[in-house]
Amino acid sequence: MAIEDFDVVVAGGGPAGSTLAALTAMRGHKVLVLEKERFPRYQIGESLLPSTVHGVCRLLGLTDELAEAGFTVKRGGTFRWGATPEPWTFSFSVSPHISGPTSFAYQVERSRFDELLLNNARRRGAEVREECAVTAVIEGEEGRAAGVRYTAADGAEHEVRAQFVVDASGNRSRLHSKVGGERKYSDFFRSLALFGYFEGGKRLAAPNSGNILSVAFDSGWFWYIPLSPTLTSVGAVVRRELAEKIQGDREKALTALIAECPLISEYLADATRVTSGQYGELRIRKDYSYHQTSFWRPGMILIGDAACFVDPVFSSGVHLATYSGLLAARSINSVLSGDLDEKAALTEFEARYRREYGVFYEFLVSFYEMHRDEESYFWQAKKVTRNNHTELESFVDLVGGVSSGEQALTSSTSGRLRSRSAEFAAAVEEVAASDDGNMVPMFKSTVVKQVMAEGGQVQMRAMLGQDAEPEVPLFPGGLVASPDGMSWQPYRPA
Repeated sequence: MAIEDFDVVVAGGGPAGSTLAALTAMRGHKVLVLEKERFPRYQIGESLLPSTVHGVCRLLGLTDELAEAGFTVKRGGTFRWGATPEPWTFSFSVSPHISGPTSFAYQVERSRFDELLLNNARRRGAEVREECAVTAVIEGEEGRAAGVRYTAADGAEHEVRAQFVVDASGNRSRLHSKVGGERKYSDFFRSLALFGYFEGGKRLAAPNSGNILSVAFDSGWFWYIPLSPTLTSVGAVVRRELAEKIQGDREKALTALIAECPLISEYLADATRVTSGQYGELRIRKDYSYHQTSFWRPGMILIGDAACFVDPVFSSGVHLATYSGLLAARSINSVLSGDLDEKAALTEFEARYRREYGVFYEFLVSFYEMHRDEESYFWQAKKVTRNNHTELESFVDLVGGVSSGEQALTSSTSGRLRSRSAEFAAAVEEVAASDDGNMVPMFKSTVVKQVMAEGGQVQMRAMLGQDAEPEVPLFPGGLVASPDGMSWQPYRPA
């Protein structure tokens, strides 16, 4: 068996792997991406956030290509959720972090979007081999990962040695356990999703016609994502204990769930389900939110869904994937250039990624907490601060050890989450009741400010480069991004 040598080998060519591969190859490193499928291929997770479009994708040099792709413009989100019976809308343009010409994102067909990212990694210098499945991690000296073995499309086995092995192979990763630790699942977000695609569905009124529409109903909630003027992604999310609602005939199950939700029934009244091509199948996904207790070990890093996944209600999947790819690329670039030792660089990666995951986790707890439906089993089960101490303890474990300077995640966690959820719910009610669509109160709420802050920082640095305001560490004694956003450097106060 011939042995090849690379600086970095990446298992998985989705958004996380493609982002990391491009950003490390752009620094002149020898990078190999091994992707088990042939692109384009189907994937769910179609709603992006502005920080991905105007932050990470700008660093990747993809801004113009995304604009030319014709993806649906998303200016915010519309929700039938909470105590207000009528839908309410938030717009990205209200946030001070992402106001102006970058206050939008896209709804994307992932088969096209992911292919753009993978082809960009090729253009930036990474070698990409599709239909190549990684089968094992090679162990080196002193417990260090030293490379991988993989099987090509023709069945031939190959071996690659590398200074860094990156697992970006998604939620079904077979490699994640090789970093040590364990995968911990969230009871609170333990749900199932049944979804398909429709032609001819209704659209929200302009300028919000491209928004994701999320609608709570007794058994759970629906997503309704306009992918084109006529094509819509529609999915129902139910708690695992209600799995009987999506078992058996999937067509009948989805039809019954739609009938339970008047607003989605209205929007699909004149629509027909797509029954052929990549969108013709009714699919089920287990949205078990989880995190790995370790994100790295010497020579090996987990990014994207291989490291963690959280409930999809706020469209955080691609954001967390590309953000983790950026963080890990900064760490690898810093180590390979000899500027930082591995422990310092990867501790910064893990602390930031775990913090961002925790911020979205807390926001989503607050989002579920604010919905009031005392008669619904689904929504009663979503009151984490009321009846699930184990879940709160898991949340403290998740982010509490990130840094001694982090927010106090102690025995008062339940009260803090309840307080922030109440603050957010009050802000939503104020927005919904306003005649002029004033959304400022929502963006002043703690949980919303937290989820927008780091993405806005990435976006601003990508846009302004050397002219961006000097960054300060997220953690005491931590690192900051280099002016070009491609590596880490020690913090030096002015």
